[in-house]
Amino acid sequence: MNKVASALRGRLLPALAALACLALVPACATGTDAVATGGGTFEFVSPGGQTEIFYDPPSARGTIGDLSGPELMSDEDKKVSVNDFPGQVVVINIWGQWCGPCRAEAPALEQVYEQTKDLGVAFLGINVRDNHRDKARDFVTDNNIGYPSIYDPPMRTLLALGGIPTSVVPTTVVLDRDHRVAAVFLRALIAEDLMPVVQRIAAEGAS
Repeated sequence: MNKVASALRGRLLPALAALACLALVPACATGTDAVATGGGTFEFVSPGGQTEIFYDPPSARGTIGDLSGPELMSDEDKKVSVNDFPGQVVVINIWGQWCGPCRAEAPALEQVYEQTKDLGVAFLGINVRDNHRDKARDFVTDNNIGYPSIYDPPMRTLLALGGIPTSVVPTTVVLDRDHRVAAVFLRALIAEDLMPVVQRIAAEGAS
């Protein structure tokens, strides 16, 4: 390869890599863990494949978009939304009844919900990839889950969460009282993982 060809190749490869990265955003995103985009929505980037990401303070990051959808257990056109919980910490859990880790963590999530709801903490599930609504409802009933879930087989509501990897189920996102992303867990949880995080975030915004 002559010097001219070598120089062109040296310039072309980085350019192609940059274009590939743009096509794969946010998978190729670099820099800080998350940014507030021009519209104020949240864009998630997992640095180094981490499964636990914390944002301190959440005010340095963006807020999520309008997250709402049909309520799983309702037979009518009732909707549930993050906006139904103004001024509350909101724990969002993405789950499916087909998901083994979701079944494993369900009692822990319910435990944390019951023990923190008097602190101004709300939980909201998002049921994904479940084309059988009855099976998803049975999951809720069998696990005595007391908080609502959005029924969203095609995962459309997750667009409000920006770049959080939607292929990871379960995922748990903790929002502060202003509904800014404070923590993201890309794995199944036990109560001892989640409880101190929720308690800390609830205490930080308590009046």
